[in-house]
Amino acid sequence: MYSQNSHLNNQLKIWLLVLIGLVILIILVGGLTRLTDSGLSITTWELFVGFIPPFTNDKWNDYFELYKTIPEFSEQNYNMTLNEFKVIFWWEWGHRQLGRLIGLSVLLPLLFFSIKNGWRILKNYGLIFILVCFQGFIGWYMVSSGLIDRIDVSHYRLSLHLVTAFIILSVIFWKFLKLTNIQTQYISINKSLIKIFLFLLFLQLIIGAFVSGMDAGKVYNTWPLMGTSYFPDDSQFNEFLKFSVFDNPSIVQFIHRNLAYLIVGIYIYILFIVIRDENKIFRMPVIIMGVSLFLQVILGIFTILSGVKILYASLHQINSILIILSTLYFLYITKYRKIN
Repeated sequence: MYSQNSHLNNQLKIWLLVLIGLVILIILVGGLTRLTDSGLSITTWELFVGFIPPFTNDKWNDYFELYKTIPEFSEQNYNMTLNEFKVIFWWEWGHRQLGRLIGLSVLLPLLFFSIKNGWRILKNYGLIFILVCFQGFIGWYMVSSGLIDRIDVSHYRLSLHLVTAFIILSVIFWKFLKLTNIQTQYISINKSLIKIFLFLLFLQLIIGAFVSGMDAGKVYNTWPLMGTSYFPDDSQFNEFLKFSVFDNPSIVQFIHRNLAYLIVGIYIYILFIVIRDENKIFRMPVIIMGVSLFLQVILGIFTILSGVKILYASLHQINSILIILSTLYFLYITKYRKIN
């Protein structure tokens, strides 16, 4: 929503940039919360009272006793001490506080701008607040899946939580771009191809969340083969005919790998079109996309070969943010020109 009111535009851009930074931070912390198996350390919703951390031994013991009632403790962490529990508690507590901070950072400026500059602001940016509220609900919906009969959260709900975070980030970034005076340019590439590429990136996020949620990255720690063969030898092709295929860690890792190859192939085709086009302004955005995509592949390989070390896995997730944002930017500045 670019307007002639440059002062308002600048204020809105600063607000959206702050939100972009906060969302990137919570994606980072959320990934580390998952990688450190900290997501189930707080077993209650605590929408408001959870803002205050435990300060006394009694309060710490209360949280620890609640944690002891869930399968993750009884079946996996039964030797955990209170001090070890505090480590995973702080990751989840920090993740939730960032969520609260983002909610307030959306709501309060949204109300301020709407009251001061008209309710058109609410109309244009209210979706962000709705998505953030939905994300809070999905976060608890995800956590609740790991409190009764399993030691981890549902990988389906985890993927929904992650993809929603990226949708929020994408919406904010897109609205930020619309506040700028960046000029779109003509190029001989159909925007549908870029949209397909972006769709595949989001699909890869979903599959990546499946990999993370099931610890599928630890099943085969070899590349380019999975063990001694291209297709995992502990699975069968006919499993692709069943929806339960997404519950098989080996096949999920196989899909994640091969979807990456497809994405790289489509990128190379996009790069070829951009290089061939006479409008050179697109080359730098596409190069940034390519560098981030190359890094993502390398980090993915390192993550697999290392047995999913937290450093590589976390960088792998962080770099996906750059791929998504650079692709969105490329989509935003592109106008399709037919070739006669």
